Amino acid sequence: MVADGSNSSRAPRRSKTDVVDAALALLDRVGLPDLSMRRLADELGVQPSALYWHVESKQELLAALSARILAPVAADAALTAAGGLGEAARMLGERLHDRLLAHRDGAEVVSSSLALGLVDSPLHLVLAERYPDAGHAPQIVADAVTHFVVGYTFHEQQRTAADAFGVAARAAALTPDDVTSRRPDPFAAALALITAGADLAAASEPPARR
Repeated sequence: MVADGSNSSRAPRRSKTDVVDAALALLDRVGLPDLSMRRLADELGVQPSALYWHVESKQELLAALSARILAPVAADAALTAAGGLGEAARMLGERLHDRLLAHRDGAEVVSSSLALGLVDSPLHLVLAERYPDAGHAPQIVADAVTHFVVGYTFHEQQRTAADAFGVAARAAALTPDDVTSRRPDPFAAALALITAGADLAAASEPPARR
């Protein structure tokens, strides 16, 4: 056989999308504590140094993961049916909650990126665009809902992990009665309380300057 000069053992060229895809899959499988650049490089079949062509640091990688997790929140078509600011904020809060729960340690990943200013909460942009005459109310409501949802979901995921490892306190452990009881969903109830006064706040705010 005559060699054609090609190197069939060379790893395929990877894009930033490939890196983020692999990192998200790895996050879901092993969790944030075990998501290292070296392990990600092994998943992609490249040297760790190759990753730094696409992201300058692990924190930048986590920011890219956060952006990927958050992207569908603002694209929720059902939001077009929302009426007032409060209803839109509640729907966005529910959507954000779902997106964070969709990925292992999703709230912790997003929380760190939000705290460092590496990503923006999708609620701020959406509410500001939809309610331009509501003064500062959209920003205030977006802050409140984002902080509540991320913090609440972080505790949910921490508790789930603790339950899985059998380290949760007995009083915190989930029971069949918790699952089947007809008590109000604490997340939905708290979110409704936070957003209930949004329309009143918007009505009392002077229009934002354009």
